[in-house]
Amino acid sequence: MHLSYAVIDLSKLRRNFFNIRKKIKNVKIMAVVKADAYGHGIKETAAFLSSLGNKKPEYFAVAFPDEAVELREAKIKEPILVFEPFIKDQAEDLFRYNLIATVFDDEHIRILRNALKKYGKRVSRIKVHVKVNTGMNRLGINHTEAFNFIKRLSVDKDFEIDGIYTHFANSEDKDKSFAMLQIKRFNALLKKLDENKIKTGIRHAANSGAVLDLPESYYDMVRPGILMYGQYPSPTASGGSLSARFSARRADQAGIRKGINSDETSHKGINNSNRSIKLEPVMSVVSRVSSRFVIDKGETVSYGRKFTAKRRTTIISVPIGYADGFSRGLSNRSQAIINGKKYNQIGSVTMDRIMFEIKNDNVKVGDKVIILGKDKGEEITVWDWCKVLHTIPYEVMCGFRKRISRVYRGG
Repeated sequence: MHLSYAVIDLSKLRRNFFNIRKKIKNVKIMAVVKADAYGHGIKETAAFLSSLGNKKPEYFAVAFPDEAVELREAKIKEPILVFEPFIKDQAEDLFRYNLIATVFDDEHIRILRNALKKYGKRVSRIKVHVKVNTGMNRLGINHTEAFNFIKRLSVDKDFEIDGIYTHFANSEDKDKSFAMLQIKRFNALLKKLDENKIKTGIRHAANSGAVLDLPESYYDMVRPGILMYGQYPSPTASGGSLSARFSARRADQAGIRKGINSDETSHKGINNSNRSIKLEPVMSVVSRVSSRFVIDKGETVSYGRKFTAKRRTTIISVPIGYADGFSRGLSNRSQAIINGKKYNQIGSVTMDRIMFEIKNDNVKVGDKVIILGKDKGEEITVWDWCKVLHTIPYEVMCGFRKRISRVYRGG
């Protein structure tokens, strides 16, 4: 067994999920479990969420068909939306596992129609969600062209439009003006579809940042991802009333919404007490001391000799490295907690191992090392890593490899 492992606290996952429920009230939830549930384990995470009775997610979402297949094989029965469009070689899975396809191009329609003829023996129509590009410019049919595409699709006997959605480019930012422009574009399309009595099924747009800050984007369903796992998408996303007023003010300045009384505000730091949804990190990462040794003043540690001892001191090694998700960018710039005390990581992070200076402290081989998490009043957070690496919590959590086992607790 690898001495390093990630602890996934399912009781915290449940509390986070219920707090999202409380915030959005009667709106449906599509739980985003792509990328191995952001590193938390797709099968275990989805199975736990699916066990939550009448509060469970109404839908699940993944990026690719193979992730959806993994859910079906784990006995997940809820509807599963695949964000990425299907190509020919993947189309059989759509029918075999009863999945929902994303479409936004005539080529997608052609591929799925041909697959229906070949594989759709038990299905008369293909369920799809139409993705609309309102400014993300990554996937989706442009909002100015979407009406005609949806109109044609709505009368196609081979297809059933189960939903329509868009995706925000920067809903987690303090400045909400572009997100409000995206909402304006999406609303204009929805209004035109309604005026022409074109049914579009479930409407959804809100990712985690929008769940916090943009209740006007909730529509019929929201798509929380990182919020479920206990992380805020940015230092500024809050979901408080001040944030809402800031959004309104920026939108008014952009000419998107008028007549809203507002005040400018600012957001400082990652402070849970100021958030409209209280979250607890679901994942912690733990290892063990595997060796200790003494080096003299002037000796160096690890590849590249990036650390030089200023005194005779004791060094410990811990079996986790960049092959496990402990980024090389953290070299000489990170800490861990051992026996309730923080210690500096020293030298270059290697593929399988990192080192710490413990000076003369009584740290023994086998002692627990908290890489991420809390112990005796000390804490190391994902955001601590983000500040050093100039990245976001998504990348940190998704970076922990399969070599580190997941240990599930609580529930």
